[in-house]
Amino acid sequence: MKNRKRVAALVVAVAIGVAGCGGEAGDGSVAGGGPSGSAVSQGQFNEADVEFASHLIAHQQQAVQLANMAARRATTPAVKKLAMAIKAGQTREIQLMSGWLKAWGKPLPATGHGSHGTPLPGKLTEDEMSALGRTDGPEFDRLWTRMMIKHHKGAITMAKTQRTTGKNEAAVALAKKIETAQTREVATLQRMPK
Repeated sequence: MKNRKRVAALVVAVAIGVAGCGGEAGDGSVAGGGPSGSAVSQGQFNEADVEFASHLIAHQQQAVQLANMAARRATTPAVKKLAMAIKAGQTREIQLMSGWLKAWGKPLPATGHGSHGTPLPGKLTEDEMSALGRTDGPEFDRLWTRMMIKHHKGAITMAKTQRTTGKNEAAVALAKKIETAQTREVATLQRMPK
């Protein structure tokens, strides 16, 4: 019981942190009042910035899909709460990065696909998604947690790469925020009952 209270407190803390990783829905800002899509388009960018935004959009679309699965199927309230926080934060980031790509005159990635078939770090395979879809009850919660840890670690890898190769200040700032938020979420996921 004590462990459940601790996990619930962690989920609430992470949810608050995730909510702070993006601006208000539709405002186009990076956490902390960062630049909007139009301000970003005026700044310099390189191919690494374009690749980061394009790949991360595809990656985060899958995270939103995973969050939707958890909202419907998870049995643990902590898993459901964290999934909804992940969905909210990553939906805002998808909107923000989509605005950047449009402003830069670059195409948006196709929904649900990696960039030109390129495997993305931590992105789940169709077989893994199918396996998750076949589970129920506490087994779903355990498998979802393991898969989300893998998924987040992939996003952290992509964010670290962007920090060292990106040129656009707003994209690099978002990468730092993603690395921090998802590292915190991984720690929360690792504390959830196995």
